[in-house]
Amino acid sequence: MKQVIVITGASSGFGRLTANALAKAGHTVYASMRETRGRNAAQVADVEKFARDNRVDLRAIELDVGSQRSVDAAIAEIVAERGCLDVVIHNAGHMVFGPAEAFTPEQLAELYDVNVLSTQRVNRAALPQLREQGRGLLVWVSSSSVAGGTPPYLAPYFAAKAGMDAMAVSYARELSRWGVETSIIVPGAFTGGTNHFAHSGRPADQARVAEYEAGPYGGFGERIMKAFSAIVPPDADASSVADAIVNVVDTPFGKRPFRVHIDPTQDGADVAFAVIDRVRSEMLHRVGLSDLLHPKGNG
Repeated sequence: MKQVIVITGASSGFGRLTANALAKAGHTVYASMRETRGRNAAQVADVEKFARDNRVDLRAIELDVGSQRSVDAAIAEIVAERGCLDVVIHNAGHMVFGPAEAFTPEQLAELYDVNVLSTQRVNRAALPQLREQGRGLLVWVSSSSVAGGTPPYLAPYFAAKAGMDAMAVSYARELSRWGVETSIIVPGAFTGGTNHFAHSGRPADQARVAEYEAGPYGGFGERIMKAFSAIVPPDADASSVADAIVNVVDTPFGKRPFRVHIDPTQDGADVAFAVIDRVRSEMLHRVGLSDLLHPKGNG
């Protein structure tokens, strides 16, 4: 069934791959990004070209996840044009790399804003529409780092992703009685096909970085990057994340998986999450709230 979908952070990487794949699957897709008339103008033109060449319903839309006003305007525009909104995909995110101590508190706040607070802005704009419809789907693009192997020098990013994942789990329970479903996508490390590593931020306090380089962690960052590259299989394809999201969207209501793992490095997150999610579910059973584990069918 054709659905109206908005994806955050869709100028490149997982977001753009997912937008293309969902559009080719027959859905109406809004690939959201900021600065559509500025630095992302070329991406907007490419979205339009893809839509023409493939005869699909794919549209770029201005949406800055750091601005509630921008988010509100984008969601209102989508609902005004289509009369509904079926799927919201929380994909926007940013990575940083370096010794944790060398990042300023302001940098961590900015990273948390992009990876966590952005989802709150989008939810506050979109959820009234989904709740009014009595049906909808939230897809959260998490990270295997939340429960799997966590190499050093990525602590701020890992912490932010853990915060987002915790929000996703809590929201799932608070939305199920409204008929809004949740699926959490858990990608592992992909060193190609996305801009995560290429565009990752660096610590502002370079003097602290120099102290680490001059001490027992000299050359450690380079070693970590080489280790990452070595464990990612050469055939690891970022489009597999997009394919997984398409499968979730196309699965009938009430049968969608709560988590989907796409991890070429097999860092163990699937094993850990199986335990974590079961523990959380058991608690709901114990307190008589097991109905929250399944979305209510509201037609």
